[in-house]
Parts: sequence; structure tokens; C-alpha cells
Amino acid sequence: MVKPTMDDVARRAGVSRALVSLVMHESEKVSDRSRIAVLEAADALGYRPNLSARHLASKRTRTFGLLINDLHNPYFPSVADGIKRSADSHGYRLLLNSAFLNERDERAALEGFVDHNVDGVILTGTKVPPSFIEQIADAVPVVVVSRPMRSKRVDTINNDDRLGARLVVDHLVELGHRDICHLDGGRGAGGSQRRAGYEAAMRAHGLEPHVVPAAFTEAAGARAAANALSGGRRVTAIFAGNDLSAVGALDVIDDAGLAVPGDISLVGYDNTFVAALRHIDLTTVDQGRECLGELAVRALLERIEEGRTVATHQVTPPTLVARGTTAPPPG
Repeated sequence: MVKPTMDDVARRAGVSRALVSLVMHESEKVSDRSRIAVLEAADALGYRPNLSARHLASKRTRTFGLLINDLHNPYFPSVADGIKRSADSHGYRLLLNSAFLNERDERAALEGFVDHNVDGVILTGTKVPPSFIEQIADAVPVVVVSRPMRSKRVDTINNDDRLGARLVVDHLVELGHRDICHLDGGRGAGGSQRRAGYEAAMRAHGLEPHVVPAAFTEAAGARAAANALSGGRRVTAIFAGNDLSAVGALDVIDDAGLAVPGDISLVGYDNTFVAALRHIDLTTVDQGRECLGELAVRALLERIEEGRTVATHQVTPPTLVARGTTAPPPG
């Protein structure tokens, strides 16, 4: 079959080729009657605009590259939902890649985005060094989500993780807890900030911090919780670095014959769909994940369409979502 052309659409609609071009470029200079005639002719012929030619003419691809650090963590797909919805509303498409926690693959994915001439790049929870991210920013606008960076060339969008951790400690102390253990997030996005916020909040309440190294995975949470329960220090509450880590801790607490929250209160972070499952009902911290994604798209559009050149670093406030895994300590 011969692929229909713009000339074929023009002949069928009884208009000029220039008018067809205006319709395909969504020009406001075309009347509704002419627009309908052209679109109906294009649909009847099965005509699709040559996007490559259009991109060459406009020097834009209307595409964003989205790099998700870890698709196994339900936090990141929720951020991606906000990115996609906002990108769609502005006529941009997403080129998606995931490095699955591998720094080398992250580098390759970012270089691939540049090779595909994307108009902007969004990184979520990335592990590559800031210097490499700034190299990419020399070629295309870059926004980093869920990783603080002090950069004059790269925009960042973050939740206030220190405040989120403080909300957790304040909540547990208000319930009467004094022996609060934190399973940290290791090198995970926001992990160091949450640990710092926890330690500062504990000391502000006159309490000694109790940090057990972990990571943002279910297995790491389980190992860290087992270490916390067998470490010799009394523990009446556990603040896990994220919801996945909290789920791992929940299994270990249950296997030890202890009840949540009767014996040990448990708090996560991220307010993913896992936390809201009725049989888990996890107290956690909500970051407004989709809002973070929307802000990332807005930052790219400000650079691409409005010409902003000065880097911005936005921080959004979290909220505590109290559910059924926290209660006053036993006794």
C-alpha cells in the first residue's frame, strides 16, 4: 500500500496543502469547518503526520526522557503518574527507561535520551554522580526528583524528608514512646535526610537515637528489624525508611510473636498503595508523589517554553497519615 501524503489529504478535503499543514500543526488560524474537513479526510485515508519532519522543522521532539531508578519500588510509578498526566496535558510524550538500581545503566539511559534528542530529562531517585548529571544538563534541560542537589544548572523537586521524619517522631512521642528505632534508607533517595531528621527530632525530645542500617527494600527492612529486636536495646516503635522496608519489618515482628501495634508500633514513609492495604493499614508519611511529578514537568516547561535559565530547587511539605500500626507503648 502507498502511504497517503499531505497532498492526498488536501485533494480529498478540497483545500490547499498549506491549509492541511496548518491543521496538522494545530494552528488557531484555521476555521472549525475547514479543520473538520481536513481531519475527516485524513482519517478516511489513514494519514498520519510525519513527526520526524515536523520535529526537524521545529527543532523539538515534544518528548521528555523519564529515568526511573527502581520500578520495584511503588513510590516511583506514582511519581511517574503525575509526570505523564502533566506531560500529556501539554502535548509532550514520555520516553521511559529504568536502571533497576544500576549506576552504569543509568548513565547509558541518560546518554540515550540525549541521542534521541528529547526536549528535557526527568530523573527520579537517581544514583549517578552530580557531575555526570550536570554534563547531561549541558545538552538538555534536566530535573531531578527525590534527590537533593546543590546545582546552578539542574532543577530539583523534593519532599522535605527531614520534616517528614520529625512528624513521625513527634507522633510516636505523643503516643508515649521513648524507645524509637529507625531503620534507615542507606543510599536510597531521601534516606540520609530522613535519618538526619529522625536524629534531630529524637534529641529535641531528649531521647537517644537508635539507627539500624538498612535500605529501601522489603528484604533490607526485614534484616534490619531482626537486628533491632535482637540487639539488646528496648524497642517499642520502629520508623522504617520507606513503606517497603516497613513491610519487611512487619513480617519479622509477626514471626517473633509480637503484635503491631500492641507490642511494637510501626511507621513507614511514602504512603504507597501498599500502606493503604486493609490488612497492613500502615501509618506512614505522604509526600504528594503525583504533585512532585507535576512540578517536574512544570520546571522543564519553564526552561523549554519560557526561557528560564536559573536553576530552581523546590521543596514540598509532607503530611503524616496515621493508621492502625501505631498506638501507645505496652504498659
